[in-house]
Amino acid sequence: MMEDFFLRALGGGIGAALAAGPVGCFVVWRNLAYFGTALAHGVLLGVALGLLLRIEPILAVFAVCLLLALCLTLLERQKLVSVDALLGVLAHAVFALGIVIVAFMERLRVDLIGYLFGDILAVGPVDLWLIFGTAALVGAALAWQWRNLLSITVNRDLAAVEGVPVERVRLLLLFLLAAVIAVGMKIVGMLLVVALVIIPAAAARRMAATPEQMAGAATAIGVVSAVGGLYAALWWDIPAGPAIVLVASTIFAGSLLLPVRGQSGRERRGIR
Repeated sequence: MMEDFFLRALGGGIGAALAAGPVGCFVVWRNLAYFGTALAHGVLLGVALGLLLRIEPILAVFAVCLLLALCLTLLERQKLVSVDALLGVLAHAVFALGIVIVAFMERLRVDLIGYLFGDILAVGPVDLWLIFGTAALVGAALAWQWRNLLSITVNRDLAAVEGVPVERVRLLLLFLLAAVIAVGMKIVGMLLVVALVIIPAAAARRMAATPEQMAGAATAIGVVSAVGGLYAALWWDIPAGPAIVLVASTIFAGSLLLPVRGQSGRERRGIR
């Protein structure tokens, strides 16, 4: 009989994969990997503020990631510096601030290794509610704005002409990415959370002929990676978070051997 902590870990991994799969497709299509990395750097600041204010760390991480996504969007519009430079500055600034806050909390022992590389085996009932609640909200938001999200991905200017609220839809996508990073932090840690978003989507590219199929395949690959990584960690006594990412990476490597499936018209115009 499986222990309760392992069942909760399985549930947490599956829930995170359900949220990360479809969002990861848009991250891959829109080349937002560096943006996701910048948001992931805010995880430590969120954890530090959560512990300092005595609130659930995952909620604080969620709030910090959302705020960082909003700040990045607003600063990007000013065009004062290049987007890459802006992402680099903010990412490392918030990371450094998180370290400084942790250093000042001398009376509180902080397990930085758990936050850096994940601690999926410590997932509790509250974490499960937050993870699956986030997955449900992400799924509902994507279903609501799926066509608009695809439109701005294919051609932003044409989408604006067609009446799509481009900036609001883009901001929604960034908020969804922030939410996925907040819950994924518990599963694989801040250093690997972007891999949980990107790798399944990248692996699904050669397995799907339409955006919808790619989103479904990315979700399935994420679930298989979470389950396979957890069992690998159990059998070989290795860290669970990195094991999940390695399983996903192995699937990605295998996907490169597959023939490219036929592309839809939308994919030929820009979604690949």
